[in-house]
Amino acid sequence: MTAKRKGLGELLVKEDLINYKQLEAARREQKTRGGRLTGALVRMGYVKEKDLANFLGRQFEVPTIDLASFEIDEAPLKLVSRQVCEKHHVMPVTLAGKSLVVAFADPSNIFVKDDLALLTRCKIEVVVASEVSIQQAIEKYYGSPTASRFNSIVSEITEADESFVDANKSDVEIVDDEMSADNSDPIIRFVNAMLVEGIRLKASDIHIEPYEKRFRIRFRIDGVLYEQTQPPPGTSSSVISRVKVLSKMDIAERRRPQDGRLKVKMKNGREVDFRVNSVPIMFGEKIVLRILDKSNLNVDMSKLGMSEKYLHMLKEAIYLPQGMVLVTGPTGSGKTTTLYSALSELNTPTRNISTAEDPIEFNLDGINQVQARTDYGVGFPEILRALLRQDPEIIMVGEIRDLETANISYKAASTGHMVFSTLHTNDAPASVTRLLDMGVPAFMVGEATSLIVAQRLMRRVCDHCAVEHRVPAKTLIDLGVKEEDLNKFKDLKKGEGCGQCNEMGLQGRIAIYEMLKMSIGIKEAVLKGVSPQELRRLAISEGMVTLRQSALEKLSLGISTVQEVMNSSIGDNV
Repeated sequence: MTAKRKGLGELLVKEDLINYKQLEAARREQKTRGGRLTGALVRMGYVKEKDLANFLGRQFEVPTIDLASFEIDEAPLKLVSRQVCEKHHVMPVTLAGKSLVVAFADPSNIFVKDDLALLTRCKIEVVVASEVSIQQAIEKYYGSPTASRFNSIVSEITEADESFVDANKSDVEIVDDEMSADNSDPIIRFVNAMLVEGIRLKASDIHIEPYEKRFRIRFRIDGVLYEQTQPPPGTSSSVISRVKVLSKMDIAERRRPQDGRLKVKMKNGREVDFRVNSVPIMFGEKIVLRILDKSNLNVDMSKLGMSEKYLHMLKEAIYLPQGMVLVTGPTGSGKTTTLYSALSELNTPTRNISTAEDPIEFNLDGINQVQARTDYGVGFPEILRALLRQDPEIIMVGEIRDLETANISYKAASTGHMVFSTLHTNDAPASVTRLLDMGVPAFMVGEATSLIVAQRLMRRVCDHCAVEHRVPAKTLIDLGVKEEDLNKFKDLKKGEGCGQCNEMGLQGRIAIYEMLKMSIGIKEAVLKGVSPQELRRLAISEGMVTLRQSALEKLSLGISTVQEVMNSSIGDNV
């Protein structure tokens, strides 16, 4: 162990587990999100946790341990505090006399070993465990500090009074995961804990909902809402007022919807934005906070989950000198991520890129982003007219909602500009019908549109509790699998449920895609005004892979489940 002085990244490259390009990408990710380099490598999918732990064990000639299979007693836990474990990514395992076995995520850190020896007055025996398993063990044996604080604060709130929140106090925009001691009021500490817990659980939304006899907080995780806690009903007005103060809303206005934003700064310097909306309901106001965590924003096109064929089609379309690329799908299907990835791919000092968005979800450096403000008479049409006078090569329109926006966008796409935008339709061919129904001329749709991308998000099987799973052949055939292709669906998996996925068996999401390239045949069909069904059949005959086929491909690879295939796509015969 003492002979190994190279950095872990270089050692992984030397062993051909990763390459230098992946190492540099992981280092950039580490700078953005914080944490350890190994954690970044695992998050980005360059190396698996288990493979990393085995490599470290071989490299430093120490045993590898699976912490999930151990029951740790109190004796070693008393010697090493939670703070030390979290700071250095270690976990005490067993104590035998004066020998303390400690699991390390990074066994190359000999200074931590020396510090632990001084701290515990024990001989430290090093073993290797994955970073995820160490964090799980910390939360299992030391308890989840944020979650326990979240629940303990709820128990402290016994009365609610709107005068409790003083709108004249300076806004608390910086929330520390240690919870500043200055925030002594239970409501303030509760809201802080709620925001940090939402970030920790990688929720996309937090729903604050008052009812007649109860008050609940729900988090949306991987597209599904989970009830997190039910504070006392009498506290709803104070919690809602606190959120409105932080979001710079008018706390005296309860009859009209309001929009606001707030920023949370974690102790490690990571900043997370929240987009906040309030709507009056029968028993108060419902607040929804959309968590805009830029560290979770993937703007690398190679990480979108597309097949090589589709990735090539998308890149080919966005690099054209002019045209329209449309991304379609329901709310929350990842359209913004796809468009931001395309913009980031094209973002160079030689290009003038501008966007019209409502709202601006993430700040992209080097791109001119304009917020639509319909309350001031500044909608997409007004912004587009202004942007076109500023000589842009590339324009992104947040959404084509009306004929005026569609006409300006398509005229721009026909006169030397590359335009990206979104629609809300069920599939790619239906986007053509939607545009024609709006009133966009068929010749313009056919000639200016380069590519239409339909997408959905489906949940992934949890890697930590995945087991082999057999699905009856009839079920697969009913989903659209051909009998001659059944042998491709032998390695299916399902999650049994574990602490990592909140016992759901599913964790994280992956996108499925359907791409309609405007070939000569498709353009002629659009000009003839064929029905959506005929257009879809023509596209499939030309090789379009449908959303259902894309979902089935993910199923065959053991990435998702039969239920997720059904939830995320409609059968091709429908």
